[in-house]
Amino acid sequence: MNLKEEVFNTEVKEHTVWEVIKWQLAAKRAGTASTKTRGEVKGSRRKILPQKGTGNARHGDRKANLMVGGGVAHGPQPRDYYYALPKKVRKKALKGVLSIKLKDGEIIIVEDFSFDAPKTKNAVEVLKNLGLENEKVLIVYNEKDDNFIKSFRNLPKVKLIPVEGLNTYDILNADKVLILKSAAEKINERLG
Repeated sequence: MNLKEEVFNTEVKEHTVWEVIKWQLAAKRAGTASTKTRGEVKGSRRKILPQKGTGNARHGDRKANLMVGGGVAHGPQPRDYYYALPKKVRKKALKGVLSIKLKDGEIIIVEDFSFDAPKTKNAVEVLKNLGLENEKVLIVYNEKDDNFIKSFRNLPKVKLIPVEGLNTYDILNADKVLILKSAAEKINERLG
């Protein structure tokens, strides 16, 4: 199959790949860590002892961050960790990672195939024939085919991804990348 040079044979800086992966993982973060400030803690606003005359330190209410069970002074609040990264940088990293995988012989392109019924047994057979039964495999497909997806999705070391969702992190995370022919053509078209 003809693979475009500008997609599958490009140089990429390690830093660019690192930046894209950092961006991807940041976008994935839930950002749900949360603590209560002294305004949110349940309790009375009563001053716990007089300001003067007791010989003790000055105190307000029990919700002060100094107190046990009080609010947290500068604790985490829910937030979004996403930040923008230029499309050109993302594209460059994706091309670079595809090139690296191809040079290392970790990309396998096969003709499009399908199953008559969703059978994991058939999917295991396909992987065995390709010698990938013990590898961490990323399968890139083009057309949504339920039988195909259902056959592979239950396998622990296999990740399925549509060609539109192809990304740097998943490619690097896999030992081998199995690309269906129609998906490879789409990659050529999209990144070329």
